[in-house]
Amino acid sequence: MTAHPNPPPTGAEFFAGASGRLLCAVRDSIVIIDAEQTIVALNPAAEALFGCPAAQALGQSLARFVPAALRDEHAEQVRRYATTPATQAALAHTRRVPVQRADGSELTADIVLSRIEMAAPEGVRVLFAAMLHDVSTERALEEEVARIERRMHAVFELSPSAIWICEEELLVYANRAAARLFGVDTIDPLLGTRVCDLLDDESHARLRTELQRTLAGSTLGAIVGARLRRSDGTQREVEIALAALPDHGQRSVQLVVNDVTERRREAIDLERSRRALRELSASVVEAREEERRRIARELHDELGQRLTAIKLDLAALARAAQLAAGDERVAAMQATLDDTVASVRRIASDLRPLMLDDLGLSAAIEWLARDASQRMGITVRAKLPLQEPPLDERVAIALFRTVQEALTNVARHSGAQLVDVALELRDDQLVLGVADDGRGLPDDALERRGSFGLLGLQERAHMLGGTLEVKARPGGGTQLTMRLPARAPADGAPPETLH
Repeated sequence: MTAHPNPPPTGAEFFAGASGRLLCAVRDSIVIIDAEQTIVALNPAAEALFGCPAAQALGQSLARFVPAALRDEHAEQVRRYATTPATQAALAHTRRVPVQRADGSELTADIVLSRIEMAAPEGVRVLFAAMLHDVSTERALEEEVARIERRMHAVFELSPSAIWICEEELLVYANRAAARLFGVDTIDPLLGTRVCDLLDDESHARLRTELQRTLAGSTLGAIVGARLRRSDGTQREVEIALAALPDHGQRSVQLVVNDVTERRREAIDLERSRRALRELSASVVEAREEERRRIARELHDELGQRLTAIKLDLAALARAAQLAAGDERVAAMQATLDDTVASVRRIASDLRPLMLDDLGLSAAIEWLARDASQRMGITVRAKLPLQEPPLDERVAIALFRTVQEALTNVARHSGAQLVDVALELRDDQLVLGVADDGRGLPDDALERRGSFGLLGLQERAHMLGGTLEVKARPGGGTQLTMRLPARAPADGAPPETLH
């Protein structure tokens, strides 16, 4: 390379002083070239851009850093730039160009060219400054942001739930599902509409309140139930989930709208069916209890009296036949009659103890405890209130059957030696507890197949507005607890409301 007749200042000379230090601190690349496109100076940012140190770039033609395919076009631009003031003015504006780095790789940069006139011993020297800004990373980020935006848009458009975005209560975006929900082909005519105007009048206040609270940041993921008006005039039940969009100046809210019309209709039908089944179950239970009472009465009154009459007749026949008082045949027959009478009384008591009607619940439970102790050979302790409160008949029967079923389960499954039965009144609620020291029941006893006894007790409790809990006791055994209101609901089923 021939020496320049009027050598320009070196890179070190050009960047000396305060102004030079300022240029070195600039993050954008600055390259100084002369009229022949020779690089005479460049700052550290330009070294990083070109991928080579200043010593390898100084004195080189700028064309070295132009991709080979564009060098002819670059040379023509240089010629026109040097000779045409209009071209110089045009190139003073930012334009995007490819740059070839020292290792052969390429990047994209924004470039601005400026003419510099410098004093020199021989007169004014003209140089040119090129400021380059690498936009490759920014371009990649822009493309990535665009891809993310396209993906998010696709997610929104393909979502089965209607999605609205509103700014200050005005609808600015809605997806395809929103159009289907409204029953229209396109949502565009509704854009710009106040979202409250898309709902029935009763829903306006609730939605407006939640919009304000969401924008204020006082709620997170609020859900509003409303009725939406479709294009054909029909209404749909919807649930609207609200969330403020970040970085939107507390103005934009996203609303996810789910059509719950069918779900609520099914829930209402299910609740209606469940209530009908409970009413039917209550009717069956009451009919069964009434039948038990009738059979128990007949066994006690009819069969018991007839067996007693037979026993008297047998004694009269023995006297008439002048049989000895200790005749074995008569004694055997009388013993059989006594056992039969006792069996009839026991069966009648199991069906429906008459003392439950005549003496009350406490007396009936005490009788159950004594009978279980005698028959099972275990200790049954009963702790009952001194003064029994007035009880609804269905409540008394449910508590009695619970004790009866619990003692039966103890006899069949637990192997317990001690059972505690306790009944107490707590705040107008009767609490019955039956605890044993046996093997215990599993936690899922109520869900197991064949647990019809416990399921029946649970159903009785539910019909009367109460609860049944069965759980294992620490150290072994089972704790059964039933809670019932002292007064049962009038229709035999707890009040339930669909929300």
